[in-house]
Amino acid sequence: MIRRTTSSRIIFVGLCAITAVFLFPLLITLFASLKSNMEILTAGGNLFPEVPRWENYVEAWNMANFKRYTVNSLFVTSMTIAGILLVATMTGYAFSRGSFRGKNLLFSLFIATMFLSWGPIMIYPQLQVAKFLHIHASLWGYIILRVFTVNMTMIFLAKTYIDSVPRSLDEAARIDGCSFFRIYWNIILPLIKPIIATIALLTFGETWNDYLLPLVFTMSKPVLKTLTVAVVGLKTSGQVASSWNLMLAGSMMSIIPMIILYFSMSNYFISGLTRGAIKE
Repeated sequence: MIRRTTSSRIIFVGLCAITAVFLFPLLITLFASLKSNMEILTAGGNLFPEVPRWENYVEAWNMANFKRYTVNSLFVTSMTIAGILLVATMTGYAFSRGSFRGKNLLFSLFIATMFLSWGPIMIYPQLQVAKFLHIHASLWGYIILRVFTVNMTMIFLAKTYIDSVPRSLDEAARIDGCSFFRIYWNIILPLIKPIIATIALLTFGETWNDYLLPLVFTMSKPVLKTLTVAVVGLKTSGQVASSWNLMLAGSMMSIIPMIILYFSMSNYFISGLTRGAIKE
């Protein structure tokens, strides 16, 4: 009993230390967003601001037209989440329950792409495809590319989770006359809510924080900028020096939706990641 208590305390202390390491950059950003730009440049080593400047947030909100860019980001993120959820769950369902020639080989090729880090390499070909389709100056163009170049990790998570759903439910539904698609829509989808929430949360983080591709798609139409692109642009809003204080204030405001979403969906998120690894 004593050994268990000691080991539990050690684990707790270790987790607290790891949490502190991950939270420290966020705290630095928070306190720096309350400093003047001169204080950041000359006394950046001080954690706490000499005099908190809450007006940084007001200036950032007004200068960046946050309301407009927040609406753009919410639109892009919500449409991307909806599209990726549909593509990922349908593809995962097809690989899990479907029976067609070359399924294992095709799934292996899909899985192989999980270990490739494309990064900026994909921007040029994606832009060329968008230009060919005449959607390169539209937020819809970005949404379409994000949905149809869905991260294979999302499909893998969906497929693994659907594998844990008993096949007897499919057989019972098939006896009642359900088609392959209707089984997916009426039986599978209601049972995989945790993994849907997980994919939605991961997609939200990727899309909300995406910078390079939205920057490319909104260069010709600045009014379509997403919040992340606008926040980075705050750094160059100063006449002489970079306005780090405004950029950091904008960054903190852009982080708030992610924090709220995670804490509201954390139970589903954890369940979605863990259940697929358990055979029932």
